[in-house]
Amino acid sequence: MAQKSSSSTQKAPPVAYERPEFLNSPSARVMRILAEYMEPQMRFRQQKVHDTVVFFGSARIVSREKAERLLQEAQHTLKQNATKEARAALETAKSALKMSKYYEEARELAKMITEWSMSLATTPARFVICSGGGPGIMEAANRGAAEANGQSVGLGITLPMEQLPNSYITDTLNFLFHYFFMRKYWFAYLGKALVVFPGGFGTLDELFEILTLLQTGKIAKKMVVVVYGRKYWERVLNFEAIAEEGLINRSDLGLFHFADSPQEAFSIVKDGLEEYYLKARTTQATP
Repeated sequence: MAQKSSSSTQKAPPVAYERPEFLNSPSARVMRILAEYMEPQMRFRQQKVHDTVVFFGSARIVSREKAERLLQEAQHTLKQNATKEARAALETAKSALKMSKYYEEARELAKMITEWSMSLATTPARFVICSGGGPGIMEAANRGAAEANGQSVGLGITLPMEQLPNSYITDTLNFLFHYFFMRKYWFAYLGKALVVFPGGFGTLDELFEILTLLQTGKIAKKMVVVVYGRKYWERVLNFEAIAEEGLINRSDLGLFHFADSPQEAFSIVKDGLEEYYLKARTTQATP
């Protein structure tokens, strides 16, 4: 076998952290997990975001404007061709219009919280609106913050069905995660308040994870939890029945509050944050 001469040069191989085939392999999974901890941490520090108000809710709830457009299109299609599919589309559009009230109310609430938080004489800014970064209630929350000329966070997730970030997220606070548990970590770690609008499996998962962490003391800080839309939630879940069967303590029902209007939810969030974080700091600073 011929040997290379001692005077020949050889191109240096890339270092390990520049090898895509390694970084995307199972062997580097721990590095990818750490990246989803350390890169957001760096950006949150750079942007001076230390706490958030998190909005959860369905990605399928659309704005009133879009719902009205969908209804008009469905009505027009039904007039043109009264098929079974057209009638089903009309019922879906009617439901979308009914549920769109939650989009508009989430938008209004996010705007109210942002305006209040920006009025606080605190540096850096406190209680930044945070959502899952996608459409629906997430978009409504980011949109409300943007309409108040405030920052907002989007913690997006890669999904089999493409879900692009909504256009209202602050550019420097727009994140995309691969791992659900790392995304959930940033919701819980920075969150000082949580508002949960009507939603499906994902919203239920997020709500009960936070309630479980509060119940078990794994979230040791005070956290305001508002469950928005009592009528919807009491149709979907019977919290009282769980307590009556002795499967949770009745005191666990105090981990959250119901609200049915942006004004009611805002009052609960504001009062809780003032009590747990603003008044506490003022008291500590008093000699």
